[in-house]
Amino acid sequence: MEVERLHYDSLVYRYASRRNVVYAKKGMVATGQPMAAQAGLEILRAGGNAIDAAIATAACLTVVEHTSNGIGGDNFALVWTREKLYGLNCSGKSPKSISIEKLKERGITEIPKYGWIPVTVPGTPAGWAALSKRFGKLPLTAVLAPAIRYATEGYVLTPNVGKLWDRDYKNYKVSLKGKEFDSWFTTFAPNGRAPKPGETWKSPDHAKTLEVIAETQGEAFYRGALADKIDQFSRAYHGYLRKEDLEAFEPEWVEPISINYRGYDVWEIPPNGHGLVALLALKILSGYEFKDRDNIDTLHKQIEAMKLAFADGQKYIADPRMMSVKVEQLLSESYAAQRRALIGEEALMPTPGDPTASGTVYLATADEDGNMVSMIQSNYMGFGSGLVVPETGIALHNRGHNFVLDINHDNALAPGKKPYHTIIPGFLTKNNKAIGPFGVMGGFMQPQGHVQVIMNTIDFHMNPQDALDAYRWQWVGGKRVDIEPDFPNPLALQLAAKGHEVVPQIDTISMGRGQIIWRTEDGTLCGGTEPRTDGAIAAW
Repeated sequence: MEVERLHYDSLVYRYASRRNVVYAKKGMVATGQPMAAQAGLEILRAGGNAIDAAIATAACLTVVEHTSNGIGGDNFALVWTREKLYGLNCSGKSPKSISIEKLKERGITEIPKYGWIPVTVPGTPAGWAALSKRFGKLPLTAVLAPAIRYATEGYVLTPNVGKLWDRDYKNYKVSLKGKEFDSWFTTFAPNGRAPKPGETWKSPDHAKTLEVIAETQGEAFYRGALADKIDQFSRAYHGYLRKEDLEAFEPEWVEPISINYRGYDVWEIPPNGHGLVALLALKILSGYEFKDRDNIDTLHKQIEAMKLAFADGQKYIADPRMMSVKVEQLLSESYAAQRRALIGEEALMPTPGDPTASGTVYLATADEDGNMVSMIQSNYMGFGSGLVVPETGIALHNRGHNFVLDINHDNALAPGKKPYHTIIPGFLTKNNKAIGPFGVMGGFMQPQGHVQVIMNTIDFHMNPQDALDAYRWQWVGGKRVDIEPDFPNPLALQLAAKGHEVVPQIDTISMGRGQIIWRTEDGTLCGGTEPRTDGAIAAW
């Protein structure tokens, strides 16, 4: 069935949309913050392409959604341009001076969430510069101008950002002990509290940093004045990150990985990201036929496949230079059949197989010339490490928290190594033609969100908005499965009868926040945005 017929002409509307699907012709930006979406649209109207719009949106998100990303985080992108899909991995490595042995000498037995130990080299500024240099039409100074304006003049906090900001402030007030964290409080809680929804927030230091990044194409962050400030801050508090680590960083252009799912190619960034987990689950599920989403057999198999995929991902995904198995082995037909055979009528406790035997924001953009971008960036766990480089507005991430301290593990901490990474952009094609970008942010919910959104789209014939509106579930470990308030109670009871530990959740933010843009054969853009956050689509 042709994609435009599948998504638009033959829909069966079984789920009441909380908002309407959005159509456009000349351009579209979908993300979790209205102001960031408008910034991307502003760049499109100024003559920029979808890549420029993505960078502008991403930079704005570091200003208007501090609670999920920042200049001191990482980003990944899938870019469709010139009839080809390109992958960009801008995640950083651990400092060259850190090691398991050094941490154990300090009595550290697990990597903490906060402070300097989990800080790896941030990749976000380099990602913007790399995308702009290779595919952009406008200079980076023009593309970052909306973000700089919001940071300088201020913006009004949206409800979701205000809620998360207050949550993180209360957590950090208890958890962050030490003078190295003072700059976080002076930057993000100068009045002794988090700003509230409806209040105006300004970030002048952030604006100055963005200006320097724009003027130097990101060089100042890695080899100039900003790098010096990061180095000095790290040395002052016994951190491991040094200017030489920043100087050594280079964006990594990678070949996207994919599987064919019922005639569609689903694309992800290869490890060290865990988009592979989504592909592993879909590969297992491709061996079944699903006619109805609201069915116990469908849900049970989805959950079991997800558990098996995560078991493999958490064992094998690491810096690709250090992985003990190949992606091709994990995605082979024979291995998928092997894992599929483990799924029975009862909930299982997942364990990894042996294939050798046989805190995040997401955005999507599109323009009238056929360019499309799926992009994601994060500081991890909200604001990240709790560290803000003084007088810069740079909140440093804590991505190194995902390393393990077992030297025999593929994802063991080592000098100059990339950690297992949770942020993943997705992309869908068919017959070598772009359908479009999709993503669902939210830590370990992300591959699960990808699987559910793709199945909603392909198996259950939902348009982008319905695919995002539909209730979600999340496997969180063991046999536990969290469900949303609107999850059908009869299905929850049936899952429990199969041995799943079903836990209802009141706060739906943990179920991920997604965006989708599909392109029809006629060139029309069709977008959906996340109802669980302050999502918005800017269309032209």
